[in-house]
Amino acid sequence: MTEPDVRKGMPPVKIAREEFERRYRSQFADPAFVPLQRELDAVVSAAWDAYSHSRKSPVTRKAGEGFADPDYELSVDWLAARAAILEAQRRHDDARENPRILILNGSARSEHTCPGEMSKTWRMVKLAEPVLSGMGFAVDILDLSRLTAEFGKNIHPCKSCVSTAMPLCHWPCSCYTNYSLGQTSDWMNEIYPLWVAAHGILIATPVNWYHVPGGLKAMMDRLVCADGGNPDPTSTHGKKAVEAKALELTGWPYPRHLAGRHFGLIVHGDSVGAEGVRRTLSDWLTDMQLISAGRFGEMDGYVGYMEQYATSHQALDEDRPFQREVLNTAIALGRAVQLARSGQFGDPGAELSDPAPK
Repeated sequence: MTEPDVRKGMPPVKIAREEFERRYRSQFADPAFVPLQRELDAVVSAAWDAYSHSRKSPVTRKAGEGFADPDYELSVDWLAARAAILEAQRRHDDARENPRILILNGSARSEHTCPGEMSKTWRMVKLAEPVLSGMGFAVDILDLSRLTAEFGKNIHPCKSCVSTAMPLCHWPCSCYTNYSLGQTSDWMNEIYPLWVAAHGILIATPVNWYHVPGGLKAMMDRLVCADGGNPDPTSTHGKKAVEAKALELTGWPYPRHLAGRHFGLIVHGDSVGAEGVRRTLSDWLTDMQLISAGRFGEMDGYVGYMEQYATSHQALDEDRPFQREVLNTAIALGRAVQLARSGQFGDPGAELSDPAPK
């Protein structure tokens, strides 16, 4: 068998205390903090101590029964995230519970921050919501615009642990929170259970320069652990690359933690890229073994094509065929989930038809 080989050689990233203090204190530029300099000095000193000693997870407890190494100290944050996922999976599997649909707003635009106006994507989410709740689903909405408009909402970037070895990518992600680097308030620990509990996921997103918006892409990257991720960090003793490579080389089962859920897609643009983004999202979800709601469950199109942005909401007001497509997508996803839960086979869009062109 090939021996694990871990490559090193990147430049160091540790910074000196002076630079650390400059960056840390930049959070407190508001004059309101001027009278609190003595208190800030103490906080900065404690933060430097955490950083210089790399205390990523300062509060831990023994993993306990059910883990490969019961004596390994696991982050209490990770254990809480794991417990939330297990509870979400229980709800998902309980036939007595109402089936759940997660509707995701992928737009970064919000009336609560500098654009000062809601996104068209949000309006599409709100068109779909009553359709699905009217079909008997419990509907959760994940509004990624909160990343730009709400204090303390972060999705930190994926560190690509999976590219070193799949078992190094833990389910749920154990890369965050990292207190020593100030990488806190990671929203993904709340987002993972929403995906797990859902029987269907409806993603609505605009096109930003031929791609999905940055917040949506960050979430997608961080969902890599849902597709083959290791549910036992003690098996790699945290982030020990050599141990993870050794595990992968013996044969990794790649557990598909979201397999079998259905998905629908609503992708809209103003000039180019909608079809490409819709195909990319469909490929991503299919690779994770989620199931498309079919032809009517995936749509891409344009609102106010090549028109002024200032009138784009009016363009959506007037585009009844586009609105009908949004409704069809929600219906197709709902029917796909209903068919799956009843054990029946059929076309979720069998009774739907394409709306008439404008």
